[in-house]
Amino acid sequence: MKRILLSAAAALALSAAAGAFALVHAADPVPAAATPAADPTAAVRMGPWGFDAAGMNRKVAPGENFVSYSSGAYLDNLVIPSDRVSWGSFNVLAELSNARTQAIIDRASATKDATGEAQQIGSLYNSFMDEARLEALGARPLTADLARIRAATTREAQAGLMGRTQGAFGASFFGSYIWQDAKAPTRYAAYVSQGGLGLPDRDYYLDAKFADKKTAYRAHVAKILTLAGWPDAGKAADAILALETRIAQASWTKVEQRDADKTYNPMTIAELEKAAPGFPWAAWAKGAGLDKTRLIVGEPSAFTKIAAIFGETPITTLQAWQAFHTADQASPYLSKAFSDANFEFYGKTLSGQPEQRARAKRGSSLVGGNLGEAVGKLYVAAYFPAESKAKMEALVNDLLVAMKGRIDRLDWMSAGTKAKAQAKLATFTVKIGYPDKWRDYSALEIRADDLYGNIERTNAFNWAYETAKLGKPVDRDEWGMFPQTVNAYYNPTLNEIVFPAAILQPPFFDPDADPAINYGGIGAVIGHEISHGFDDQGAKYDADGSLRDWWLPADIEQFKSRTTQLGAMYGKYEPLPGLFVNGDLTMGENIGDLGGILIALDAYHLSLEGKPAPVIDGFSGDQRFFLGFAQIWRARYRDDAIKQQVVADPHSPAYFRAYGTVRNVDAWYDAFNVKEGDPMYVKPSDRVRIW
Repeated sequence: MKRILLSAAAALALSAAAGAFALVHAADPVPAAATPAADPTAAVRMGPWGFDAAGMNRKVAPGENFVSYSSGAYLDNLVIPSDRVSWGSFNVLAELSNARTQAIIDRASATKDATGEAQQIGSLYNSFMDEARLEALGARPLTADLARIRAATTREAQAGLMGRTQGAFGASFFGSYIWQDAKAPTRYAAYVSQGGLGLPDRDYYLDAKFADKKTAYRAHVAKILTLAGWPDAGKAADAILALETRIAQASWTKVEQRDADKTYNPMTIAELEKAAPGFPWAAWAKGAGLDKTRLIVGEPSAFTKIAAIFGETPITTLQAWQAFHTADQASPYLSKAFSDANFEFYGKTLSGQPEQRARAKRGSSLVGGNLGEAVGKLYVAAYFPAESKAKMEALVNDLLVAMKGRIDRLDWMSAGTKAKAQAKLATFTVKIGYPDKWRDYSALEIRADDLYGNIERTNAFNWAYETAKLGKPVDRDEWGMFPQTVNAYYNPTLNEIVFPAAILQPPFFDPDADPAINYGGIGAVIGHEISHGFDDQGAKYDADGSLRDWWLPADIEQFKSRTTQLGAMYGKYEPLPGLFVNGDLTMGENIGDLGGILIALDAYHLSLEGKPAPVIDGFSGDQRFFLGFAQIWRARYRDDAIKQQVVADPHSPAYFRAYGTVRNVDAWYDAFNVKEGDPMYVKPSDRVRIW
């Protein structure tokens, strides 16, 4: 799941697929329970009561390895499709959403004389699918952008181009976005964060274990520049790699970027020019359309160093750097030579993906990402029944009641801080399914014969939409995800939890499943997002969504002691030999997982209204709850992809989101009779207890 916490230097975000990893190796075909239905737009149930019992490995005891016990047969037989870096519960559900989206797009693209959003959807898709036209154009769509780069012969001009790339192809040493002001959440603010890197994280430049990826990146840079017709591509690639390595050395780590307090540094342009000289901030801000607003700086010490690097770098290197990133970003929308080069590096080399996804699927993703609410409106009408929303609303209410009870029963928090925590919980906003009002795309021009122009116009349209928010009241009805997205999020500045329509399908939510499975699945997701309001960063925001200190000092110390214990536990988990989970980077998500399962279990017990849970197929209610929880995290990932996740992603690998979470839950031990001496056993005194 996703937590939106944009007061930090960058969004702590994750796509659904990136949150799901496992550690077993592929062998045989996928078992029947995971086989798609004949109709690819039809949801696949996970068994008669909502759980894939055929996917268990009952030869393994629950206390030996609960992941293997609950999902071992499924995982042992799971084959990652050749066009994917992972496969599992999130991916299967995302594939369902993609199939439904494809059906919507196919209808629009086949409609002659379509108007409005149907015309935009169809024309964007058709422009991507017109490979013959793209081959005929070759590198020509880049001509105007590369000419602008060549003409920018001063540092001011280069900084202006970097600002302009907020709404166009290209890159900047400093990125920006518009979000609610973390200390005045009723207004919008412009946030600025460190940038300048082409690889996934600074470690890819600085850590010897990624030396082969760095070498491959240099070759990729040279190849893209050659395809774009840039002179001396090899020499330019060397200079670009050296430049980005210097930027990496100056950059904050992902752990440092998580700190909401340290990444909130308001500055005027004049103050920023003094704090980070060497970079023409006024020219950059004008290019970005941010010259009339203050900026909230994410990583001040990195800004100072990166600005100095800009001032010391030859103009010719800055031009080559911008030319590469412009052509690289545009590669998926150009001829096959560009598109293949993009996949060969980012898909195959970095992530280990053997084959590129079919063009139709890439086209569908493109449309869904660029016209998300236009597609989402049609998705909801076709695939999201009103009764699903009603049942989800009831589930969320149960979870909120359960969280209230957990706060009341805390033995480590004082009454004063508890009262403020309860006030925050009482003001949670809940959004389910889809927005109440849809975005208007009517001013966006989409042409069936101009893919490159379509993407540039869409980028400009979206950035203009964002900057137009400055100076206006915050729109609390706006969503940060599309309805067809398989994910969920918490936004601390609006104190809201959001659940798009697409995640409300098996194995997360099945209206006909045993309630224990739904509470273990979507209930744990709901609880996870609620817990983000009280994780190590979300807990810094008060009931109004303002970043301020509302805890008593003694309670903060107790909280930190418990989170430190959780971080140390996860830091011992080893997804690959010698590669350990970063307990500090994944802290917020691990807190969310632990809080989520506990809240969901309490809510399940409340739903029984004092009656005993039935026994189904020999499983008690609590056993089915934990099996439902494990089912949502079953997945496998390719080694290169898991390496990338551990370094750059705030989520623990999926295997440990199941394995690590249940080890801290007393009820799991009781449900499966896990005893001292079992491999997963943790002494009660060593189990982490936060929320």
